[in-house]
Amino acid sequence: MAPQIFSVLLSFITSFILVLLFTPSLIKVAEMKNLLDMPSERKIQVSGIPAIGGIIIFGSILLSYTMWFPNEIVGSSKYLISNFKYILGCILILFFIGIKDDIIGTAPVKKLIGHIVVAMVMVFMANIRLTNLHGLFGLYEVPEWATIFISLFAYIVIINAFNLIDGLDGLAAGIGLICCMAFGTWFYLAGDIPFATIAFGLGGSLLAFLIYNFYPAQIFMGDSGSLTIGLICATLAIRMIEHNPLPYASDIQLPDNPVFALAVLVYPLYDTLRIFVYRGIKGVSPFNADKKHIHHRLFKIGLSQRQAVLTLYAFNIFIISASILMNSFNVNFNLLISGGLTLLVAQIPFFIPHRKNFNGNGNHVELRMPEPEKVKYSGKV
Repeated sequence: MAPQIFSVLLSFITSFILVLLFTPSLIKVAEMKNLLDMPSERKIQVSGIPAIGGIIIFGSILLSYTMWFPNEIVGSSKYLISNFKYILGCILILFFIGIKDDIIGTAPVKKLIGHIVVAMVMVFMANIRLTNLHGLFGLYEVPEWATIFISLFAYIVIINAFNLIDGLDGLAAGIGLICCMAFGTWFYLAGDIPFATIAFGLGGSLLAFLIYNFYPAQIFMGDSGSLTIGLICATLAIRMIEHNPLPYASDIQLPDNPVFALAVLVYPLYDTLRIFVYRGIKGVSPFNADKKHIHHRLFKIGLSQRQAVLTLYAFNIFIISASILMNSFNVNFNLLISGGLTLLVAQIPFFIPHRKNFNGNGNHVELRMPEPEKVKYSGKV
């Protein structure tokens, strides 16, 4: 297993270097072509910022993974060779949907249709789906119709979850990095080098991207980046739940598959579920934009952008750690405790009185921004 670690490390290093070196050029091109995300009533930045960072993330993943894909595949990972074309095809579909939205805008319904198509390809053609819940809620093997419904739902929700949390400098990239490192480490310990390679490849690109995306951001990843991250993380999560560790890795006590997957994705999933329930109660479309996300609340109680993002990083890592520490317990008990901690910690900001006229950048000013000049880039709404 030792030689295979080089595939993982080289994938990480390659994607890191590519993003580190070429992002400044992408920023210049975006500024020259006026491909900027402009300030608006919903947005925090005070000037136009390039919003096509997903291009460099996508390119680095594609190059690093294809270059360092392991030559020798063993165990249950062998099937990935024939299905790699479907994974690549789905990444391409979401990338093009995202880049179109970043540049000229795309209707939410059209994007949702694209997400459904991608989910169907992953379930029916790539055959990466949920078939066993490992005792979660007392369920093990699930009927064929249920595997299809649950898997499609999981892909669509996770893909959209990363898109929805991309609202602060460095938030989606940092949470994506945490998820990739957790999943990548799990797959490496389980002996599944192909999935460890793609996880660390994405992790390397996000770590380098954070250098330019952390507050104050010089570039945003846009939908082309967040949708790509969402699909890869969804694939990693579902594959992990279905995975059986190789014989030589069976002596390692890995975390319970379903609960660990939920813990790794806890912040995107919880914030998405919470916002969808809130909008449903209010009787509005779940895709309507608003300022009800957890990071908006962190602004209202007085945290700066840096403080809010780091707080959410810590929250995600805390829940992952709690899930690992309770690995020896029953899977449902683990879920109960991890879920309870999630609800408890995530609700703390809502019990703290908010401070008015706080813009999240350390200044007490009016949140409403003046209407920007009309530019070619339409931006998200």
